[in-house]
Amino acid sequence: MSNTIDTVDALLQRLYILQAEQLLGQRLIIAIAGAPGSGKSTLAAQLCQRLNEAAVPGSAGQAVVVPMDGFHLDNAILQERGQIAVKGSPQTFDVDGFVSLIARLVEPGGASVYIPVFDRSMDLSRNASQCVDESHKVVIVEGNYLLLARAGWEKLASMFHLSVMLDVPMETLQERLVQRWLDLGHDPEQARSRAFSNDIPNAQVVTQESTGAHVILKGVRQ
Repeated sequence: MSNTIDTVDALLQRLYILQAEQLLGQRLIIAIAGAPGSGKSTLAAQLCQRLNEAAVPGSAGQAVVVPMDGFHLDNAILQERGQIAVKGSPQTFDVDGFVSLIARLVEPGGASVYIPVFDRSMDLSRNASQCVDESHKVVIVEGNYLLLARAGWEKLASMFHLSVMLDVPMETLQERLVQRWLDLGHDPEQARSRAFSNDIPNAQVVTQESTGAHVILKGVRQ
């Protein structure tokens, strides 16, 4: 059963309790899920900063963010499959590779794991461009489809010690997603077309097809 909260401080209190109960040598894996435009990246970065500020330097409390976006399929593959127009939808990610990564992060011992990171300026993923090392005992995973109840994706939910779903009204998501394209230099007609042809359908997939999170966080800002 999900617990609904409305402040980041309340979420942090949950994380502090989990940290206190954390087994020696085990990473704490936190999922921040939500629709495009819901504020996942902002929240993940904020939580990571707050956790690291509260930790003793070099202690087991060091946190790191692992974005799902590093597992975008390359544009060349999407072009071959006729999927470039729906890049960002569930079928355009390497879900098996992502599941394998999370499984490695969960393994006891906390060995270093190299992860791919999506470079937005180049519109591609750069392999092994970030390291989750032995000092990182709290891993904050963020992405749209972390709790998606579809083949492949459904393996993820059980790997998270705490899962958080961001609850943002669809009207707010629509405004944010259109504005995102406007900020990239598109005119209003182009921005609405891009948002409503792909981003908003993906947001609907997240809201309609995700399994229950441990925590629902309401009213998140970007």
